[in-house]
Amino acid sequence: QVQLVESGGGLVQAGDSLRLSCATSGRTFSNYAMGWFRQAPGKEREFLATINWNGFGTYYADSVKGRFTISRDNAKNMVYLQMNSLKPEDTAVYYCATATAAGGSSRRDAYAYWGQGTQVTVSS
Repeated sequence: QVQLVESGGGLVQAGDSLRLSCATSGRTFSNYAMGWFRQAPGKEREFLATINWNGFGTYYADSVKGRFTISRDNAKNMVYLQMNSLKPEDTAVYYCATATAAGGSSRRDAYAYWGQGTQVTVSS
């Protein structure tokens, strides 16, 4: 059974930083790309960042490029999202997901399994 568990969310002020973590199990983690998405109330789930199987390829949405950094530790089956210079519009539930292939993608349908999400709230 594949499981993804996000952690590290919380309430912060604008300009602060947070590091989200995603622990995975039940699948050969290092074979697959990983991604981070978020969903704000009343909005569709939005792609943020993806990293390929070996961590040497990353891709970001324009909305977070330069502020967020995705990384992975294949030895620990973990993926991370470092979020800097947070803004109130970053408030959302953040999800990690594991892809169906080794290469990353911004498409939601490229991801087979999802975590339950972690809330990030940024106050102004």
